[in-house]
Amino acid sequence: MEDKKHRLIEQEPQVVSRPSRPLMIVVSAPSGCGKSTLCDRLVDEFPRITYSVSCTTREPRGEEKDGVHYFFLSKKEFKERIKNGEFLEWAKVHGNYYGTLEDTVLFAMEEGSHVLLDIDVQGAKQLRESLIKLDMRHPIRRGFTDIFISPPSLEELEKRLRGRGTDEEKVIQKRLANAASEMESANEYTFQIVNDDLEKAYHELKTVILSGLGLG
Repeated sequence: MEDKKHRLIEQEPQVVSRPSRPLMIVVSAPSGCGKSTLCDRLVDEFPRITYSVSCTTREPRGEEKDGVHYFFLSKKEFKERIKNGEFLEWAKVHGNYYGTLEDTVLFAMEEGSHVLLDIDVQGAKQLRESLIKLDMRHPIRRGFTDIFISPPSLEELEKRLRGRGTDEEKVIQKRLANAASEMESANEYTFQIVNDDLEKAYHELKTVILSGLGLG
């Protein structure tokens, strides 16, 4: 029997503009798997897909603007929002807090946008746990779909990381160890895409999205 998790529609995806239910799209992948490239292409091709704007307690960098790149909060406000259960997911990284507010995602979806979250496996797990608490008819729960992007193998990932020529050996080893751990969570995702060829992987990513829109 064909595994529904990995079944992709066969026909060539077609970009259409007819109304459809908003999606909340979660994409995770180990570093070096091409996730950012694939997500950026998706946002460029589909005007109604937009990145979720996260909250952070770190200071703005360069020309970053509040409400555009991040919502910049004080640690006191961030912790208060955690206490109130306002985040779908959050984490503390290098002394600063990062998180996705339920209201931010819901507002974008109510405006007709499909919201794309580029988050790690821990954030995705938190998000799934948050969804269980939502009513089955809640737009976020109804529109949720998650995708894990894998390398063809850890050996190929190591080759790609070394090919960058930008990381020290200890950084490469840490990324590989993290990748091995993250790949153990791949089966928790509804869809898995192996990025052994960028064009093929992007075709599959588009197919998953169009299928989620009921256009498959």
